[in-house]
Amino acid sequence: MNPYHQSLILIGMPGAGKSTIGLLLAKHLAKDFVDTDLLIQLEHGKTLQDILHEQGYLALREHEEKILLDTNYANHVIATGGSAVYSAAAMQHLKKFGPIIFLDVAIHELEQRISNLSTRGIASTPGKTFAEIYAERRPLYLRYADIVIDCNGKNQDQLVEEVICQEAEDFAAAQDA
Repeated sequence: MNPYHQSLILIGMPGAGKSTIGLLLAKHLAKDFVDTDLLIQLEHGKTLQDILHEQGYLALREHEEKILLDTNYANHVIATGGSAVYSAAAMQHLKKFGPIIFLDVAIHELEQRISNLSTRGIASTPGKTFAEIYAERRPLYLRYADIVIDCNGKNQDQLVEEVICQEAEDFAAAQDA
């Protein structure tokens, strides 16, 4: 696949910066940007938190899986919801479009970034702490990631540059294989 037509798929915890870094990457790489959380909200006419409240976390995960499986985006930067990794089918589908990039942020950093935990629309078992969600999801992020970006102690510009460099190295290595 030509790197100019290849998409970049961002995964990670809520607060990892998928939407923010995704937009910056799209600008730097002249790609379109899509945030799958926004697609879910647009399709249902509700916030993620409203969907959670009315239908439960499993329904939100089902909506997310459907949106991801319907995704057919070449030459995009795709910011997924934090729970995208619960669907093996969706992750395999996304891999068809380009590398999956895990924005890896330490739990203490994520907790500092997220002030709206109760209204953020995090698809998880009721009563789980953010740290428990992190512990449950991190192995899944690592399983599906083609590229892992250590985000700790780095600003947005550094992260964008690192993703671009890692993606280029990954693409070159794949061409040599």
